Amino acid sequence: MKFQYIILFALLSLWSCEDKLELNPEQSISGEVALSSEAGIANILIGAYDETGQAATHGGRLQVISDLLGTDDQASWRGTFAQPAEISIRVILSDNSFVRDFWNNAYEVINQCNLVLDNLAIVSDEKKGLLEGEARFLRALNYFELNAHFNAEGKGVPLRLKGISDYAVDLSIARAPTADVYALVLSDLATAVNLLPADNGFFADKYAAQALLARVNLYLGNYAAARDAAHDVLENSGHSLAADFAGAFNNNSDGPEDIFAMQVTSQTGSNELITFYASQGNGGRGGDITINDEYVALFDDPNDERASFFYTSPQNGGRLTSKYTNQFGNVPILRIAEMHLIRAEANLELGTSIGLAPLDEINALRGRSGAGALPGISKAAILLERQLELAFEGFLIHDIKRSGGSVAGIPASDPRLTLPIPIAELDTNPLMEQNPGY
Repeated sequence: MKFQYIILFALLSLWSCEDKLELNPEQSISGEVALSSEAGIANILIGAYDETGQAATHGGRLQVISDLLGTDDQASWRGTFAQPAEISIRVILSDNSFVRDFWNNAYEVINQCNLVLDNLAIVSDEKKGLLEGEARFLRALNYFELNAHFNAEGKGVPLRLKGISDYAVDLSIARAPTADVYALVLSDLATAVNLLPADNGFFADKYAAQALLARVNLYLGNYAAARDAAHDVLENSGHSLAADFAGAFNNNSDGPEDIFAMQVTSQTGSNELITFYASQGNGGRGGDITINDEYVALFDDPNDERASFFYTSPQNGGRLTSKYTNQFGNVPILRIAEMHLIRAEANLELGTSIGLAPLDEINALRGRSGAGALPGISKAAILLERQLELAFEGFLIHDIKRSGGSVAGIPASDPRLTLPIPIAELDTNPLMEQNPGY
């Protein structure tokens, strides 16, 4: 998703962390001005997109956190940074800056979305539905990831539903029930589906909201809703599988498979997937995360393009994924292959064949990569296919938790597979409770 930012970065910093508030006078703009016009509200929404694509969350680090937390022996952390090393061995300190920045960045986006939603009264009827739909989509995207990573024993993350522009007041807030956070996510996405157009350029559209709705419902075990949302995207969005597996990645602009993607350019920050997964020649650190033989052994067909979609790091000799070799390529957030996997799994759970029978759906996806057809289908086979297709895209810990799996012998319910509430949040919010085990 390529955004041509035409606003002052100061606007983005009005509701940011303290380290983003030191601006030159000519860069500053008052909150009152930003909230007093339709253009100002639209610019705040652009700021929410910008923050969503930052390194700390959907610019790549969130995906790294999710996969390091969920990997056993399939990939290894070989870098020098302590924060991802803690995550990879599941001994995470509450001052881990990767975790802290994820939390802060996601809530920054949520606050910007809330400011948009709070001030829709000054937006024209022509634009009101569009801005509301996009704000609700981005809020849902960030609340889902927060809740999925931090919820424990029925306690979710704090639900902030009003925008904050005055940080001098008491902002203490308790954790909401896990179910309440997911209820908001589902409600926001349902509203976004109804408000957004089928095509919205590079920004979130109806089918991005519908695709995320399919993902969330699958995670929650709402199989009929997940199936129907994925089916709608597959049948009506106009998106299709790339001709081959490689075509789904490293694109400078949205391809047919991209339902929603962030593109990082030399002007808009860094791609942390490149940083940690790529060689120095491809813009990375040389291969901080390398792919082990145990992952390659999961493939059952040597003709499967995905089984050889790797290259060797000149820096450390490790095996690197070829999903991230273009320093300024898209960061995929929602792609059509996931919708095939969701529809197949939901159909299997329900004993239905909406769109395609589960076996036919999985075999069609495998065929795109040159893999032979499976003779039969099962839940385990679909979960494995998700690993083969979606590896290193941030799905692993979610799939382990929702399927009741384990990581290195650690069951899905173990506190070590949940992130700690950042110590800075505990220090400034007396109503906040830490997760068990931290």
